[in-house]
Amino acid sequence: MLITGGTGALGAHVARWLVDRGAEHLVLTSRSGPRAPGASDLRAELTASGARVDILACDLGDRDQVAEVVAGLRAQGDPVRAVVHAAGVNLAGAITDLDRTALDRALSGKVAGALHLDELLDDDLDAFVLFSSIAGIWGSARQGAYAAANAALDALARRRRALGRRATAIAWGWWAGENMASGGGDQLTSLGLTPMPPGDALAALGGALDHDEDELVVVDVDWRRFVPAFTTFRPSPLLADLTEAPAADATDSPRSEEESRTLRTRLAELSGLERDQLLLDLVRERAALVLGLDDLSSVRPDRAFRDLGFDSLTAVELRDRVTTATGLRLPAALVFDHPTPAELAAHLRDRLLPPVSPADEAALRATLATVPLDRLRAAGVLEALLEITTSAPPTEPAGRDDENTIDDMDAESLIHLALGENG
Repeated sequence: MLITGGTGALGAHVARWLVDRGAEHLVLTSRSGPRAPGASDLRAELTASGARVDILACDLGDRDQVAEVVAGLRAQGDPVRAVVHAAGVNLAGAITDLDRTALDRALSGKVAGALHLDELLDDDLDAFVLFSSIAGIWGSARQGAYAAANAALDALARRRRALGRRATAIAWGWWAGENMASGGGDQLTSLGLTPMPPGDALAALGGALDHDEDELVVVDVDWRRFVPAFTTFRPSPLLADLTEAPAADATDSPRSEEESRTLRTRLAELSGLERDQLLLDLVRERAALVLGLDDLSSVRPDRAFRDLGFDSLTAVELRDRVTTATGLRLPAALVFDHPTPAELAAHLRDRLLPPVSPADEAALRATLATVPLDRLRAAGVLEALLEITTSAPPTEPAGRDDENTIDDMDAESLIHLALGENG
């Protein structure tokens, strides 16, 4: 049994598992071979379990080196009967930031190595297992090169199957312990991806081999958390049929019901401008909490959430906080559909405050029909209103008291003011 990346964390788990299943001879390859950290201890452990173990240095991106390993094993009477290709390099970074050298490094061991093994090994293998990744299935942020490499492994498995040859490609989620994904563990957990105990993952590997699976995805994921965060920036046809349940727990909780009732009561008691300010402050306060800011002064009403530093995870967190406060069911892409705090506050106002009904509008028109326009014109009110609506807003003097100003009044308040001043 040949295991590429055999001295790494995943390769070592596979090696132990194979020995437990009765494997008698393992060949573990890696770039450093016997000089890899922990290689000698791993050899001693596997040998103590009754297996014969060879650890070889081999650059899988170099076809000649792969051919030398394969030919050498065949010459000594140990032809490769099965292979687990677990080698790979997870090179994080935006695709626009990666140069040709970096891309070659990400693709050489995983993709080129798999192609070399495909070409050089016999057609009648007992197993040809490719360790792929969910990055190649639905993509991962800043892992464009890694995603492409894993998608290539999935394609190779399909091609081998089409030719009647053995192939099993497993797109793995996050394995617990040291591995290529462990450095981003906090972010993965926030997304709803749970680290899989190696024993559970290996049990899935055994099931795939026992049932001669061709391609499968093995991941421990909380879809209710993952789908909203993953689809915040763009839709995903692959995940579209999964239930998002964007904020069911939040909207149905007693806390949300109490907060939303309090909010609606306060809104009903305020004037139009006061309502807008209350909702804007609500959005800014919760945005500041999500971003870890001390107060809302850093969250300007007209500044885009993206520019403030929101990403898919923090966008969903803000959505959840706003949902709890308002009781509204809101989409995961809320802050990108309404990209500034001011626009989001306006959207909440439209959702929370029902539009004027036809009956109310008719009553308002009837009331306005009784207004003595001649008296308003004589008092100069009409001219003042026309001047306000057709001219640029004046600069507010410092220290202005905003209470009971004309800007705070709706049409009905203005009418009452005018009538009161004129008897």
